[in-house]
Amino acid sequence: MSIPNKDVLIAEATAQTGLSDFGDIWFFDNIDTLIPSLNAQARLSEAGLYGARNMIVSALVNRLRHVELVKQNPEILNEDVKVRAVLSGLPRTGSTMLHRMLAAAPELTAVRWYETQNYVPLPGEIPGDPEPRKQAAEGILAYMLEAIPELMSIHPMSITQPDEEVIILGQLFSSSMIESTYYVPDYANWLSGQDARPAYEDLIQILQSLQWQDKSRRGKSWVLKTPGHLMSMDTVLDVFPDAKIVMTHRDPVSTVPSYCSMEASLYKLGTETVTREMIGEFWIKRLHQWLEHFMSIRSQSDPSRFIDIKYEEMLQSPSEVGARVLKFAGLPMSAEIKSGMAEWIEANRREHRAPHNYHIEDFGLTADEIRAKFSRYISEYND
Repeated sequence: MSIPNKDVLIAEATAQTGLSDFGDIWFFDNIDTLIPSLNAQARLSEAGLYGARNMIVSALVNRLRHVELVKQNPEILNEDVKVRAVLSGLPRTGSTMLHRMLAAAPELTAVRWYETQNYVPLPGEIPGDPEPRKQAAEGILAYMLEAIPELMSIHPMSITQPDEEVIILGQLFSSSMIESTYYVPDYANWLSGQDARPAYEDLIQILQSLQWQDKSRRGKSWVLKTPGHLMSMDTVLDVFPDAKIVMTHRDPVSTVPSYCSMEASLYKLGTETVTREMIGEFWIKRLHQWLEHFMSIRSQSDPSRFIDIKYEEMLQSPSEVGARVLKFAGLPMSAEIKSGMAEWIEANRREHRAPHNYHIEDFGLTADEIRAKFSRYISEYND
């Protein structure tokens, strides 16, 4: 069995919703490229085949509902979305901790995990009460944790915690989410050559919708975060012209195998036959590609838009790092912000979670190989 062509999945989404207007269908080409890669490379199990097909249909359903929501409520497009900061860096560099800590500031907001799963109200949902979406997210998270219980020690998750808008971009078939969920190197390489602007312009409209849905967000600034922004940093700088870029850093000898371990867990949802050696071979190249693109764009950009944060600083002095980033982003520290960050830090200490165990050799990699591959990055940012 295999995933059918796009037209079959579109018909399924329209049947589920009774809707047919996808708006601008720029992302249809992405689906046409993704499906062959899933069928030929991802080595999908029966459960993986179901999950991948459902992923595509669910994304199409969300798109249909979003377009309809905006048509019925055109004032959504009048929402003034201000993005104060965009966090990025290699995975496993402390960006999740910093993102959630910053989002605890009363003046800031971020996309919550349950919103990444369904960024549009579900049918029958009472305006201002997203409980149906929270319940749906609880079910998704419970399934993930049953299948990969080690996930909470790798990437702590809660349906109401801030999480990565990469998941929303993934539902536009335009982010690192898909290659992080399924082994699709051909699709990943193809995506690197595509214009990211349509996806980010749609993301802005989705942020407008989320802000319209939750009136408490009005007047606040958004803080975004995902390592996947590295491969689209030129677009990020352009579409969020007032945002500061917060780059988190950690020795790739630690980050690369840690991320490979996370990927080994995530891939298990769809297959047991993607080997750890395949994961190591793909991700050392892919992460290097992201960083090289980022460093090229940064070298041509206004240096005043960037701040660098080291992982060790985050562990040793999280409050001080948070205050420094907020000041850089133009948000002065207040007692309320300081209290909010302190509460988050205390509730989310690393020692409250099980250790994340992995070995670099499991992925066919060596420390010397990683150092050689990332030598330019290490010399510029991690010496």
